[in-house]
Amino acid sequence: MEKIKILWADDEIDLLMPHILFLKEKGYDVTTANNGDKALELMKEKTFDIVFLDENMPGKSGLETLAGIKRIYQDVPVIMITKSEEEHIMDEAIGSQIADFLIKPVNPNQILLAIKKNLENKRLISEKTNMDYQQEFRQIGMSLGDRMDFKQWAEVYKKLIYWELQLEKSADESMYEILTMQKNEANNLFCKYVEKNYCNWVKKPDEGAPIMSNTLMKKRVFPLLENTEEPVFFLLIDNLRYDQWKVIQPLLTEYFKVVEEDSYYGILPSATQYARNALFAGLMPSEIETRFPKMWSNDEDEGGKNLYEEQFLADQITRNRKNYKMSYTKITNHNAGKDLVDNINNMMQNQLNVIVYNFVDMLSHARTEMEVLRELADDEAAYRSITLSWFEHSPLFEALKKIADKKIKLVITTDHGTIKVREPIQIVGDRNTNTNLRYKQGKNLNYKKNEVFEIKKPEDAMLPKLHLSSAYVFAMGDKFFAYPNNYNYYVNYYTNTFQHGGVSMEEMIIPFIYLRSK
Repeated sequence: MEKIKILWADDEIDLLMPHILFLKEKGYDVTTANNGDKALELMKEKTFDIVFLDENMPGKSGLETLAGIKRIYQDVPVIMITKSEEEHIMDEAIGSQIADFLIKPVNPNQILLAIKKNLENKRLISEKTNMDYQQEFRQIGMSLGDRMDFKQWAEVYKKLIYWELQLEKSADESMYEILTMQKNEANNLFCKYVEKNYCNWVKKPDEGAPIMSNTLMKKRVFPLLENTEEPVFFLLIDNLRYDQWKVIQPLLTEYFKVVEEDSYYGILPSATQYARNALFAGLMPSEIETRFPKMWSNDEDEGGKNLYEEQFLADQITRNRKNYKMSYTKITNHNAGKDLVDNINNMMQNQLNVIVYNFVDMLSHARTEMEVLRELADDEAAYRSITLSWFEHSPLFEALKKIADKKIKLVITTDHGTIKVREPIQIVGDRNTNTNLRYKQGKNLNYKKNEVFEIKKPEDAMLPKLHLSSAYVFAMGDKFFAYPNNYNYYVNYYTNTFQHGGVSMEEMIIPFIYLRSK
């Protein structure tokens, strides 16, 4: 391994020989200069990994030398060393993009720490992260062998996301691959857990079931409106997964305090038509169909499937004997987002402001259909990065910053997540079978039972029954449905795209974040 090359410029360099010998004994290659001109001359002749620069030198000062160094090598880290603790010198040095600032007298360990912090920081963090995950790997593995409840599954999922975000910064790809394998194993076991418990959850919601789409507003949101004069903003960002929340969280915590970071379980199918209608209606899909026969649209029906969310929510509020002054805003394009920003002050007059923002869902669909977006969001990390970039520059973030100045409560959540699908499974259905790749609903469906979660009686999952022989089947983990008569097309076009509607931690374990303005 090539030695790290250090340039140290100080007019009293002879007095620093013990420090320099210490660094050489540690394996560093140290070159010295006793003035700024000599330092710049050496920079032109030789490449250095890091520079230590005295601030107070005769002739060309440290700050002048720093400016010269940055003109030659913009990215080389420069550690400024000075006897002075005057604030204006520190401000000027920091403004000139120094990497660190040390006050004389310095000791060898300070110098060593500055080198490690600026040059070996990434490697040291990577090694520590890998070691910590290896310990956590065993604990997660032991948890997967236990009989976990829905709360424990949510905690396991959050742990896996935490390590995914940590390990993607690491240079060690092998450890990231191990995490991916463990996440896949967890998803497979989670699917079996859901398969065993789901119908009991929806039929007996008060007997040990998690909070789900149809009970979320009543159990988690309406209580926030009680005995308070603070408006509640309920923000539903379509398709927002827990990992995507974690990457936008640092932007929001500059303006809001996170009071609670929780989760709830989305219903099946984990698709907007079912999950979001259930959330706003406070009812399961079959109940919505019965109560609102003219407002519920089935898979076979033409037209939009989420046209009556505001009416469903108003009805749920009335059924719960509440009388909230409410607004409902759905954002589907950039101009509507700008209008939202302009309307924030008016919203402060309401007790409940519901905002549905559709960007992330559009992103997942666009990534499937547009080759350029597939390349930009090639993997999970890139998909998160695009979400972060969008959010940072979106009218939504501007609107949130505007309400942060006011005394409010904010809930951020979604209706379902999405998963990157990798493995096709064959299914046969008639021409009326729906087109979603993660769930199929219809009659005379033909599939291998061991590859899907099947619900032969829709009433068992409180889902609409279109025909006497209607059934629902759900793809599990990272699988997706493909028809055998057009199999190669489906495999080539849809493998490694983000889809929703089926059973996975990513689709069903939904972030529920409660924040307050600081």
